[in-house]
Amino acid sequence: MTLHAEIRVTRGAFRLDLDLDLAPGEVVALLGPNGAGKTTALRALAGLVGGAAVRVDGATWDGLPPEGRPIGVVFQDHLLFAHLTALDNVAFGPRARGTAKARANAIAAAWLERVGLAGFAGVKPQALSGGQAQRVALARALATDPRLLLLDEPLAALDASTRLKVRSDLGRHLRDYPGHTLLVTHDPLDAMVLADRIVILEHGRVVQQGTPAEVARRPRTDYVAHLVGLNLYRGTADGTGVALAGGGRLTVAEPVTGEVHVAFPPTAVGLYPERPAGSPRNTWPVTVVGIEQHAHTTRVRLDGTPPVSADVTTATVAELRLRPGDALWAAVKATEIHTYPS
Repeated sequence: MTLHAEIRVTRGAFRLDLDLDLAPGEVVALLGPNGAGKTTALRALAGLVGGAAVRVDGATWDGLPPEGRPIGVVFQDHLLFAHLTALDNVAFGPRARGTAKARANAIAAAWLERVGLAGFAGVKPQALSGGQAQRVALARALATDPRLLLLDEPLAALDASTRLKVRSDLGRHLRDYPGHTLLVTHDPLDAMVLADRIVILEHGRVVQQGTPAEVARRPRTDYVAHLVGLNLYRGTADGTGVALAGGGRLTVAEPVTGEVHVAFPPTAVGLYPERPAGSPRNTWPVTVVGIEQHAHTTRVRLDGTPPVSADVTTATVAELRLRPGDALWAAVKATEIHTYPS
């Protein structure tokens, strides 16, 4: 019952080259920057653009129009029919596939109850909140019992508080859904919370994939490192020393040899007005190039060899009187640095 898709789409100078395997009940998140090919992949699977060879349990979807494919789609802006009630929106799919009106309405009512909107059956979309509209859209997508559920940035249009609730509800429904799910998103938190496996696309190609924990622990590109909040470098290791590709050298706790990635969190970076003495650690001169507030910490971007990001408390910012252009020393303990093959 595994769904296998081979997606090859060329548009001008851009080419999407993507192979996907989705197991029954598995949620796969397709994550990547703008222009990576995420939406193109979703549209190809839906049959809206050519270039996707899709097989499920030996059956092929090649050549099937969108309406002939057993799929459900949830868009970021809901795309509910404004003139129809919530019940009629959810019943639309079954009715379009030939289900009698009474039966389609019963299916729709059951799905509205499952998403917690039984009391909104007669309400039209303009009277629904963003979270309620998205739950109606999810019910509409699942009402046809699709083999493949496509989620196109389903939480992007919601405010922060609504997104938290809808993400939790969506996760619960996805755990109960026995089909294949592809979540297209640019939000790493949505991917980490909702997906069983993450596939990272950059420039139309897969650059990394794995479980959320694997991706977060071992990023393989600068984009992924930025998503998960790690400082990432490439280098050549010889024992406990790593010569970084961009210049500079770091000492690590465990001996390693060969081409490696080197990663550590911004919280591991200490900042000092003078070169620190005492316990052995990596130290190098840096210059403040940017200061940004991140929740309860402050992210300081620093130029140096290597450049680095540090997360410090507001008290540290005040104590050091940090400003762009300030010269400091960065320090990272060898035990805080993680290495893995590049």
